[in-house]
Formats: sequence, structure tokens, C-alpha cells
Amino acid sequence: MSGMPLLFEMPGQEPLASRLARVLPAERGRMEIRHFPDGETYVRVDSPCDGRDVVLAATLAQPDALALPLLFAVRGLRDRGARRIVLAAPYLAYMRQDVRFRPGEVVTSMVFADFLGALADGLVTVDPHLHRYHSLAELYRVPARVVHAAPAVASWIADHVTAPLLIGPDSESEQWVSDVAGLARAPHVVLSKTRRGDRDVEIEVPPLEPWSGRTPVLVDDIVSTAGTMIETVTHLRRARYPAPVCVGVHGLFAGDAYAALKRAGAGTIVTANTVPHPSNRIDLTEVLAGALRELLDPPPDDSASETVP
Repeated sequence: MSGMPLLFEMPGQEPLASRLARVLPAERGRMEIRHFPDGETYVRVDSPCDGRDVVLAATLAQPDALALPLLFAVRGLRDRGARRIVLAAPYLAYMRQDVRFRPGEVVTSMVFADFLGALADGLVTVDPHLHRYHSLAELYRVPARVVHAAPAVASWIADHVTAPLLIGPDSESEQWVSDVAGLARAPHVVLSKTRRGDRDVEIEVPPLEPWSGRTPVLVDDIVSTAGTMIETVTHLRRARYPAPVCVGVHGLFAGDAYAALKRAGAGTIVTANTVPHPSNRIDLTEVLAGALRELLDPPPDDSASETVP
């Protein structure tokens, strides 16, 4: 078993770890993480890691609560002899604040990248929100692999939706939505969006009459407050379009976002399994495992971030 990587998971990551262990394959390691009554974190790594490569399953939703346990867990793994530690983080947090808009603002994407880069020897993630960055290599100094969900999303749409019309949330989504639409062999349109606050979104839906009879499929990379989807669903339902299918890669569903989206009149709500949620229907385990294998056994000159198709 020594040739296999050891696979550990952060709390709540057991489903991801179980899937990855089967597909990689990897040997499951044992680690206990819990909290003392005063809220401080206790970590114990039970499995020896002497000279072994370690994969740590840690999708980074709710990152503030995860940061210190992650720091302690990585220290424990290294103390137990881990040779390399690669984070399997299907959702990568703190990509939103990528520029300083006002004096004194902290560019948290850079700070968080420094934090993770100091912990791990590599990173695998799915469709990070690269707005003003061209690649993760601009942020992360450790080798990284970016897995694209578009093929799996397109396959799910093609298999489950009759005559779909894909609708992207804004101009930033044009390339991603057009890729999914091309793979699903379906037409697409893109909305015009004005965001006035975290939960205040105004959208403009272009005329959809040319696609009469098709099922609207709203697609987005991250569904957090679901404000854009809720506004779009409300608009479409008032115009007597069929209940839209809502598809997201990362389903964060802050607060009551999921219930609010259902109340607005959404039909099926589907996400990839990057963040655990009952809406998970699109499985990315195989492509994640492929990216991990590539990172654990890279070519001799590998030192930068790459994208996995």
C-alpha cells in the first residue's frame, strides 16, 4: 500500500473523500478534528504518513471556520512524516476580492492564496472564479490544476432537458456558457446584470421569442445568494415561460437561497458535487481524481498551474 497516496478529509468532507479514495485509488487515513467547549480546535492525526504523499479533501466553502483547523491538520500531517500534501479543494474560496476598489481594502484573494500556498504543496480545484486573473498561476506559487465542469454540466443538460435554451447571468459568463451550450448542442443567450449590493440585483432579459417552445436553463458557476437566478426565474415565470431548470457548478446557497429559488418558481435545481448539498447531481469525481494523479506524478519540469480539460 506504500505506493498509494494517503487520503484524509476535513470535517464534512467524508463523501468527497470516499469517492476520491475509490477512484484514485488511495488509502484512507485517520484523523480526528473536534472542538473544545470554548470553541478552540483539537486535531490528532492517527495514521502515520512516513514518506507518503497525502491528499487532503477540503472543499473551501465556509473558509473562515475551516482555516485554523486546516492549518492545524496540515501541521499534524507534516509532523507525522507526510512527504507532500495536495489539497483537493473543488470549491476555492476568496476569489471575489481580486482588486482594491477603495483605499485600505485588502485584496483577500492574494492573502488567501499566500495562506494556502504556505500550507500545501499542490492544489486541485474546479472552475475558480477567475475574473481579473488569467490563471491561478498569477496567485498560487504551488503547482495547481484547474478542472473544468463544462463537459459534465453539458452532458447532464443534454441527458435531462428536452430542447434546452441556456441562459447565462451576465457578460462575464459568456465564454463559459457558450462552451456549455456548444457541448450540449443548444442555443444560448446572456443577460445584462446590474449589481447594487450582495442581494440587490437587477437583470435585463433579452427577447426570447425566437426560442419559443424551448426549456430555459439558467447556468452559473457560483450560486451564493441566488439573487440573479431568482430575479431571472421571476421574470420568466411572469412572461409565462416554463419553470426554468437552474444549474450551478458551486452551490453555496447562503441563508435561505435554495428555498427562495424554489419559491420563485424554479423547476429542477442541480449543482455539481463540489460543495455538499441535496442538489448535487453532477459528479466530478473522475476528473478531480485525474487531476490529482497528474499533480502527484507530474512531468519533471512541472512547476506552474495548468488547466485540465
